[in-house]
Amino acid sequence: MNIFKRIALLFSKNNKEDEESLSSRKGINFSDPAERSRYFMDCLDQMEESSREVELLAGEYQLVTDYLTDVDEIEALPPGKKTELETCAKQFSSYSTEIQKYRERKPRMSDIEYYTLKKREPEVEEGIAKIREAEKYAVAVKRDLRRLDGERQARLFIKNESSKSMSNYKGMVVIFIGAYVLCMLLLVFFQFALDLNVFIGYFLATALVAIAAAVTAIKYMDATKELKHAQAEINKIIALQNTVKIRYINNRKLLEFLYLKYHVENGEKLDKLWKAYQLEKEERRQFTEAQAQSEYFQKHLTELLSSCRVKYPDRWIYQTGAFLDPREMVEIRHELIIRRQRVREQIDYNKNLAEEAKLEIEEVAKLYPEYAGEIIELLNSKEA
Repeated sequence: MNIFKRIALLFSKNNKEDEESLSSRKGINFSDPAERSRYFMDCLDQMEESSREVELLAGEYQLVTDYLTDVDEIEALPPGKKTELETCAKQFSSYSTEIQKYRERKPRMSDIEYYTLKKREPEVEEGIAKIREAEKYAVAVKRDLRRLDGERQARLFIKNESSKSMSNYKGMVVIFIGAYVLCMLLLVFFQFALDLNVFIGYFLATALVAIAAAVTAIKYMDATKELKHAQAEINKIIALQNTVKIRYINNRKLLEFLYLKYHVENGEKLDKLWKAYQLEKEERRQFTEAQAQSEYFQKHLTELLSSCRVKYPDRWIYQTGAFLDPREMVEIRHELIIRRQRVREQIDYNKNLAEEAKLEIEEVAKLYPEYAGEIIELLNSKEA
């Protein structure tokens, strides 16, 4: 078993050979130069590695000791200084909590929506009013268009009815004339063939036809006037519809422009976004203020700790709870004590490894004095 395998076994928690000597010479053939040199090099490497580890652990040990000294310094503060420290820590902790809550909150709106409104903040309320007015106008215009279309349909119906009436009156005139002619022929026949006095018949027939023709003519003229009036009304309605349609199109284009400008689909959405923006703006302002206050109290806390001879004030910035709750300070002290104890054990362990390797080389040098020169040469090469 070489030196590296033995070291690996020593660091294994479940291995039963933890207590086995790293420098066991069992199975080493010292008469073999290569094996002998390798053995000496393993021992020297063990000494070097252990010494290097001790140096690193010594720094860690000193750091933990300094932390514990900081704990002692903080706990030994006079009441006035301790109160000032607690007040500062409480303020810093409060603002840090506020910042954390802000970062964990669900955003009210996307950054794109926020900065779009921020860029146009002075004109958003006016924009909402314009959109509301334009949307209300669009509803009114649609209603007017429907009303105008209904009136146009009514006038078309009157026009068609007037046209039908005029056709009917023309037909009635033809019927009256035909009936008058037929009646006259009969009266002529009665007069000349039967030698009857039909003067009254001529008079009555002529009078009836004249009256009927007059009434029909009056009705026809009324229908003509109604037709012309209906056509005139239709023309007016069409002209008015065209004007209203132009206004509707212009209003529609204005709405499309405003929707595009504020990246919304309707005025209600913009109104909701504006209200959300105002809340978001206030929260962001509070967040910025909390950040500034947090930085201020962090700096003040660091300076305060430095003035109290604390070596590592930055370490305590995110352990402010220890200033406010003695139990947390006790836990920190306990953790540091255990940590220092573990480091101390590692230092002792590595010192023992280095000492064991040194003793092994000395013992081999006594047992095999003929190799002392080789050992010194290897030591010199290591130091070089």
